[in-house]
Amino acid sequence: MTQQNLLNSLAQMITEQRNPNSQNIDQLSALEIVTLINNEDKKVPVAIEKCLPHIALAVDKIVDAFQQGGRLIYIGAGTSGRFGVLDASECPPTFGVSSEMVKGIIAGGEQAIRNAVEGAEDSQIASIEDLKQIQFSEKDVLVGIAASGRTPYVISALSYAKQLGATTVAMVSNPNSKMVEIADIAIETLVGAEVLTGSSRMKSGTAQKLVLNMLTTASMVRMGKCYQNLMVDVKASNEKLKARAVRIVMQATECDKEQAERVLKEADNHSKLAIMMILSGLPKQEAKLLLESNQGKLRQAIK
Repeated sequence: MTQQNLLNSLAQMITEQRNPNSQNIDQLSALEIVTLINNEDKKVPVAIEKCLPHIALAVDKIVDAFQQGGRLIYIGAGTSGRFGVLDASECPPTFGVSSEMVKGIIAGGEQAIRNAVEGAEDSQIASIEDLKQIQFSEKDVLVGIAASGRTPYVISALSYAKQLGATTVAMVSNPNSKMVEIADIAIETLVGAEVLTGSSRMKSGTAQKLVLNMLTTASMVRMGKCYQNLMVDVKASNEKLKARAVRIVMQATECDKEQAERVLKEADNHSKLAIMMILSGLPKQEAKLLLESNQGKLRQAIK
């Protein structure tokens, strides 16, 4: 794309427009600046609310993929890519799943998580190579993230995934984008012009973070990774999480600390199994088999 074409493209984007509410931001006090930013940020949940049916549809497709051995793959460049990597990295400790189940890919690779990699978002070949590197297949779900909706790296990835027959999702903050044209499901968080013109790490980025939270949390809940609203598959990998595991068992069963600690130890520190053992009165192996026969869904197993 020539520079003139790119300028014309940017001129059409909501996220590149000047926000009339912040044109005098350089004359404001610190309190006035943060109040302005806060007022603009309040528009983000309202924009997301309009997308809830499409977000829910994406969750259903992700759960279907998980149940068939597929994965959720995020792909993006810059801020968008970093949010994908962040959300994916939170899934193993929170839900006790493999790091392969949800993966984040960022243009430019690992170094791009902390530093900008020049030209990475413009490569249409690199994203395909990155997907091939993880053996992306039709069983997986690809969520392309880009506020602009025009990032070449992400567009190419979505096109490749669609050719394979995988479910594709576009998460953008501009309407009628190329990414939306390609994807099976469009999540358009139209948050409006940024406080700093074109700084899509702000409202657009906040919207991305909130939606990513929804996608993984709702999918994991549907997969039985919680009981009531407790994270029963949390991995107790540090002292805080070990204490949380004890607390989770106590909250789920109304037992005392001593019983929670004793049964947790017997259950190899698996909170879900410990809860199953206490609520059902079954020994470890029988409780484990019953959980497995109910796909790890604790409420269903208890019934």
